[in-house]
Amino acid sequence: MSMMVFSDEVAAARDAGQPLVALESTIITHGMPWPQNVETARMVEEDVRANGAVPATMAVIDGRLHVGLEAGQLDHLARAEGVAKLSRADLAACLAQGGTGATTVAATMIAARMAGIAVFATGGIGGVHRGAEATFDISADLHELARTPVSVVAAGAKAILDMPKTLEVLESLGVPVIAFGQDAFPGFWSRESGLMAPLRMDAPGTIARAHRMRADLGLAGGQLIVNPVPEGDEIARDEIEPIIDRALGEARAQGVSGKAVTPFLLGRIFALTGGRSLRTNVALVRNNARLAARIAGELARIEANALRDR
Repeated sequence: MSMMVFSDEVAAARDAGQPLVALESTIITHGMPWPQNVETARMVEEDVRANGAVPATMAVIDGRLHVGLEAGQLDHLARAEGVAKLSRADLAACLAQGGTGATTVAATMIAARMAGIAVFATGGIGGVHRGAEATFDISADLHELARTPVSVVAAGAKAILDMPKTLEVLESLGVPVIAFGQDAFPGFWSRESGLMAPLRMDAPGTIARAHRMRADLGLAGGQLIVNPVPEGDEIARDEIEPIIDRALGEARAQGVSGKAVTPFLLGRIFALTGGRSLRTNVALVRNNARLAARIAGELARIEANALRDR
């Protein structure tokens, strides 16, 4: 029995040579409460379809890696309790033990590479946590970007992180960080973080060509495309930062650590913003899905032209 299972829609798209966009599943199991999680997942998938690509939501279910989820599987995952949060370190163990788990950015990139999918849309990547000089808490997402050839579309790094250090690590690892349509590095819930992005590109086709050029040059790793949240949906940086600081203080006081930190902080920020952070989160994920689908379409055209020219 194969370790990897393709949904009917993804299998048909692969056979037809249609562009595909990978989607993670931790946003369903760990990022949002029911029923917003399943509603958002469905909207994001529809956004991908509406922009010319086919969505492939990744998850491990009963020891098999699913590339694309059927409707019943998506509903089950959205309601399930005790679902593992899988990254590079524990993906294989979950599969070997016949477990069920949701894929983080790093695990989704691994699954996408295995499935031959070059573009992945998420909300925000993990990075260097605040206080990492003492805790050494640095997300595996950064190293995955340096080794796995997938272009990741995100609204920057999650704003609960140390963004300057996250950008420094990405630079050290040789990961291209490309801001879409602006010079500033986005701040997840905010359009700007106070930092400049190393690179800027204004068209999906340019981003797709850069992805292909990295492959032609034999460069390892992917690209990080940082896409600002739509202007009407953002929470301004000077408004959200004091709320983040308060949530971080509560996490320290309660001894929250490891993989529990991000869900705890997102939950507290949701409460402290009266649910506004969740609405912004939904808007930015959908915005990223739309851009990722356009990049995937452009990349498919580049690949098709290259085949014809051989």
